[in-house]
Amino acid sequence: MTVIPVKELSAAKSRLRGAVPVQRHPELVLAMVRDTAAAVLSATTVAELIVVTDDPVVAEAVREMGAKVAPDPGAGLNAALRFGADEVAGPSTHRAVLTGDLPALRPADLDAALRAASGRSFVPDAAGTGTVLLAVPPRTPLDPRFGPGSAAAHLASGASPLTGDWAGLRQDVDTAADLDSVLGLGAATRTRSLLRDLGLSQACTPAACAG
Repeated sequence: MTVIPVKELSAAKSRLRGAVPVQRHPELVLAMVRDTAAAVLSATTVAELIVVTDDPVVAEAVREMGAKVAPDPGAGLNAALRFGADEVAGPSTHRAVLTGDLPALRPADLDAALRAASGRSFVPDAAGTGTVLLAVPPRTPLDPRFGPGSAAAHLASGASPLTGDWAGLRQDVDTAADLDSVLGLGAATRTRSLLRDLGLSQACTPAACAG
């Protein structure tokens, strides 16, 4: 089982505001969520995707893609992740949680990371300070430590780092600079189309832009 938390679009990705016109910001967030969800649902190691959200637009979009939707318990990011993984998915199965802002994610990279996970494991973000994925085996509590400095927090909590060459998995989008990095890697269909519409996209190889 894989879990993605998504805030209401009006409040999501506040540090990214200004990267696109303000009225298009919710569209950008939704595009990134949908591209992330599409990659997750295409991964061979993923049995089901659970999106934890209270946003009706997000809920409708991901249901149409084949994901299950669970309500946000309303106590912050880590509470949403614990709820989705330990209560909705349940402790009897392998669970992985990841951020919803990975528009350059490739299913093969996610498969490789999940196959490499042994015990409670995490994937640091491209900067090495944050976390994009946390995975746990059956009967192991998720115990998420997402937030500033989460890579160090997960390491200190006993989780093992996974450091494969998974550029699209590790590149989350918090700032305009991160968005530039994603464009260089090759954002997937929805994010790429939106940015092209805004005149912000750049050329990339067909393999990188697939999806």
